[in-house]
Order: sequence, then C-alpha cells, then structure tokens
Amino acid sequence: MSPVLAYPRARERNSAVNNTLPIYLDNQSSTRVDPRVLEAMLPYFTEDFGNPHSESHAYGRIAAEAVERARGEIARLINADPREIYFTSGATESNNLAIKGAAHFARAHPQGPQPRRHVIALQTEHKCVLESCNELEREGFAVTYLPVEPNGLVSLAALEAAITEQTLLVSVMAAHNEIGVIQPLAEIGALCRSRGVLFHSDGAQAFGKMPLDVEAMRIDLLSISGHKIYGPKGVGALYVRRRPRTRLLPLIDGGGQERGLRSGTLPTPLCVGLGRAAAIAAVEMAGEADRVRQLRDRLLTNLSRRVPSVRLNGDADQRLPGSLNLCFPGITAPALIEASPGIAISTGSACTSAAVEPSYVLRALGLPDELANASVRIGLGRFTTVSDVDFAVDAIAAAAARLTAPGGTPT
Repeated sequence: MSPVLAYPRARERNSAVNNTLPIYLDNQSSTRVDPRVLEAMLPYFTEDFGNPHSESHAYGRIAAEAVERARGEIARLINADPREIYFTSGATESNNLAIKGAAHFARAHPQGPQPRRHVIALQTEHKCVLESCNELEREGFAVTYLPVEPNGLVSLAALEAAITEQTLLVSVMAAHNEIGVIQPLAEIGALCRSRGVLFHSDGAQAFGKMPLDVEAMRIDLLSISGHKIYGPKGVGALYVRRRPRTRLLPLIDGGGQERGLRSGTLPTPLCVGLGRAAAIAAVEMAGEADRVRQLRDRLLTNLSRRVPSVRLNGDADQRLPGSLNLCFPGITAPALIEASPGIAISTGSACTSAAVEPSYVLRALGLPDELANASVRIGLGRFTTVSDVDFAVDAIAAAAARLTAPGGTPT
C-alpha cells in the first residue's frame, strides 16, 4: 500500500501489555462505531453516493430517502416529529445554533414591552454552551451562570428565582459529560413552560443512553451528537420544537438546506449512521443500561475495597449508567493516568483537555483544587466487558498503591 494511503493505528504502548492498545474506558469522550452502524453507512460512500439535494435523478432521490429515514429514526427516539430534526456537524454546532439562533431571532423580532435578552446556563455546562453565552454577552445580552449543588444537580428553587420577565432561554445539560449526573429535565421543562421561557438541553451524553421525551419533558431545543452513541464523528442534530413554535435565525448562510435553518450539503453516510445508531438504541437502550450499570457498580465497589480513600464526584443515584468521576486524594490525576498505561481514562472533557488548570466543573461542585486535580473520569460502554472492569480495578489499585507508598511520586 502506498504510504500516502496507509493509516496505521497508533500504538503508544509499552511491552508490559504486549504493545497493544489500552482498554478503552473513556466512552464519554467518544465511542467506537458499532459495526451495524458502519454496515448501514458503507453503501452511501460508494454505491448510493448521490447528493441528497439533487432530487432530479435517482442517485439524489435514493440519498434523500436515506436521510429522511435517518431523520425519522432520530425523531422516534425522543418522541418528536421528523420535521423537528435538523442535521448539523455535531453537538457543538447544535448548541451554538440553539442558543445564538434563539437569541438572534428574539433580538430581530422583539415581542411585547419587555425584550427577551436574558439567558440562563449552569456553571457546569459544556464549554461550547458557555462560550456561546459569552458571545451573547459581548453582543449585549444578559447571562446568568447559575451555580449547582455539591452533587452537581441544579436547585429548582434557584433556577426559578433566576428567571425574570426578560428571560428568553434556559440551557441545562441533560446528562453531564464529565461527572455523569442527570438533571431533573421534566421539572425544569415544566418550570420554563410555565414562565414562557425556552428550554434548551445539551443532550449529547443522554441521547441513546437514557429515555428522552421532548413532549413529556417540555424540551424546546435538544442537541444531539453522533459519536457519543456508537455512531460516526462529524454529524449531529438539533431538535427544534414546532408547537409551540420555537424560532431561530440560522448561523450559516448558503443554499438554504435543512428548511433554511442550516445550509450545506448533508453528508448522507453520516446522517444514515446517526439514524442507525438511534434505531439500535431504541431497541437496546434499556437492556444495555442495566448491563453497563452493573459493570459501573462492580468497578466502584471493588475499587473502593482496594482504595478506601476513593470518593465519587457527583450525585450517586442520578447519573448515567456507565459514568464515574472518581477522586483519589493525595494523588494527582495525571500521575494516576501515567501509572495506569493499560487503561484509557481521562481527567475530564476532551474539549478542554489542553487546559492545565483544575476542572471548572469540579470547582463548581465546591471541590478544592487539590481534589479537583486528583479526579479522573471513567466511562463504560457497549463494548466494555467484565474482564475489562476487573483489569481496570487491578490497574488503578496497583497504581494508587505505588503512588502513595513511601518513595512514590503522587504529584
């Protein structure tokens, strides 16, 4: 094979584990593409490769039909109308479009004597939500960054108190990418609806892993990502409620695809992959959640026996089945990760991995810097096995013992 065409897998491993890749336990960062998803995608790269917007011939119509099937599969998973699903490049774009699009529409079309120029977001939101809010502040909007409780959950009383007559939108992540906690979505939705406020939720981690019902939860805008649910990278979706109507201004100028809200040629294979991933989740989500939850509990229980000082960050009950954020007092997270080369875990969001300061999410929970710096994120998923979990327990416990032994290097 030509060197130009060769894409070897990186194997940054040592001989202690036979030069193989570590066990993957970072499923909040990204997931492996399910082989069934890949199988569904492949024909749209080489056989049914038409532009889905070229409906004057069979190639385009075949692609367009595939895109619409995928749109329907996504909609069914959240109890939405397919017409409410808009494809994007991922959750970051969806979050930007939801927050900025709603704000820009409200500014361009003011309603009533009190202009809606106030947005509320949790301090623990994903960086793309916080940065979108920062941009709105630069444009003259008011933003309240609401604190969370020590368990990572929002206080409904505090949220209600923060809503004013000028509040346009509340943005609350459904399930947290770093600490795994699940917010009370139905209660937040009911509160927002009663006050005439839009409710946006970053559902990147929740979609396909827990039940989401945009009608029952009164969610007006929901951001979705493909690569968090065993689908491809580079594709996502935004749910936009039709009744009562949620209106946005587009961020991208172009040919008016996606009913004028998101211009650009849709990547048919990626849309198909996201749809297939959603269809699989619709069938397997409940059973998969039970299995992964058992693995999570096994890991936490056995690791706590081996390392009694370990503590869980975030609410113990209201959390994703496969998510753990663990603090190891007296050991820095980078040292623990380096001492556990046989497993792939992280310190937090991949989107902020270049930051050298402690996690702003853990700080928002009230953790001092030394404990925030001692915390790692572990994400179990569809392809995690019991042997993977047991290996991880042994590896982490052994690393912690070495780093806390006399002469060890915990920092």
